[in-house]
Formats: sequence, C-alpha cells, structure tokens
Amino acid sequence: MNLTGRVALVTGASQGIGRACAIALARAGARVALVARNQQRLEEVAAEIEAAARARVPPLPTAEVEIAGVRSRALPADIADEDQVKAAFKAVIAEFGKIDILVNNAGITRDQLIMRMKRADWDAVMNTNLTSAYLCSQQAIPSMLKQRWGRIINITSVFGQIGQAGQANYSSSKAGLIGLTMAIAREVGSRNITCNAIAPGFIETAMTSVLTDDFKQGALKMIPLGRVGSADDVANSVTFLASDEAAYITGHVLNVNGGMFMG
Repeated sequence: MNLTGRVALVTGASQGIGRACAIALARAGARVALVARNQQRLEEVAAEIEAAARARVPPLPTAEVEIAGVRSRALPADIADEDQVKAAFKAVIAEFGKIDILVNNAGITRDQLIMRMKRADWDAVMNTNLTSAYLCSQQAIPSMLKQRWGRIINITSVFGQIGQAGQANYSSSKAGLIGLTMAIAREVGSRNITCNAIAPGFIETAMTSVLTDDFKQGALKMIPLGRVGSADDVANSVTFLASDEAAYITGHVLNVNGGMFMG
C-alpha cells in the first residue's frame, strides 16, 4: 500500500487513533497535515512522522525525498469552528498543493443519562464528532474533484451501531457519521472519490483509559477475539482504505472490533 505522492489530513491527530493513523499514513509515503487543538502534542506527532518517514521500508529514493519536502505539518484548530476549518484547509492546500486523503477522526465524549444530559453536552459532542466531518469533507472535496481522486475515511464507533447507555449524544453522532459516509459516497463516487467509515470497538486509548475496571471487563466478555484493540489496528485499516488497493470499496462500514458487533 504505497501512498507516495499523496497528501493526507487527519483530524484529532494529537493522540490515540488519530496519532496512529497519521504515523501509519506517513510510513506508507504520504505527507500528512495534523489538525487538533493541542499544538504541543501536534508538534510531537509531527516529529514522530518525520522519523517514520526517514525509517520507511523501503526508503524513499533521494529524488522523491527532495520532491516531497516537508513530510508533515501541525495545524492547531478547533474543527467544530467553520472559520478555523476553512483556514486550516487553505493552509494545507497552499503548502502541499492538494488534499488526497481526509481522515475525520476527531471525537469527544460527554457521557450522561439522557434524562440528565445538558443541551451543551449534546451540542459539544455533535459539533465535534459529526458537524466537523461535514465541514472538513466540504473543504476537501473540491481538491479531490479537481484531480478526480480522493479518499474520505470517517472514524465512527461500534456504539454508533449498537448504542450505549449514557452515551446518547456520542452514539447519535457516530450513527450520523455512518449516514454521512453513505451520502457522500453516492454523491462523489462518479469522480473516483471513495468515502468509507471505520467502526472501532473497544480500543485502548486515553478516552477509554478513564473507564472503570468493571466496565472494561464487561466489554472484554463481548469480544470474541478476547482482547482489547489497539490504535494501530485502526490505523492499518485506514491505510488500506486510503490506498489504490481499496479503489472499489465505497459507502462501506469496516468493523474493527474483534467481533464485538457482527451486523
């Protein structure tokens, strides 16, 4: 899966699944724009990407390295803010000339039972998890249409498929991402642009580290493979869907959940 010459933009790239996706895409040869709110963490990931690019196997020929130039760029932005999204995408296209691959990964949780959930917590989760994907896709598609090639990959969740008590906002936002994925796939498929979703199950990240041991043990019993997933499990799937090898896959939800959901 060679992504040499491709430009990728990953949201929520400062940690967890986003960080792993950005590094995996760089290892495959892509130049990567990193978008999240925490500038320090983004710069740390950018440094990792530069190291990953240098260690790529097989290594890039010298000529390709010179053409590629900078392998990554950290772009602090709140992707729930339309003006900041537009500014970030404008900066990426100005520097790299295009956007081939968009990974809509940014996500937050504000858990509470529906009867007690505050409207502000509902809006925050929907804006970050779902509206941001709409805003980012809208900015990326013109570049993809121009070159008649593109990959949009939305990171949804198993809880967008089966629901989860105490996560009405999160589950709704992730279910919405699945609908958005299929709608975009139908709209842009004729231009050689694919749009797919990946639905991770229980993945070991900072977001899941705060869960209670009882919850984790209960979740583990639901996983036929008998283990928690890693961010790299998701990142490897993202790299595949971003590649030419996945050219005939669109509007699909790829379950990366160890068998937790088999629908």
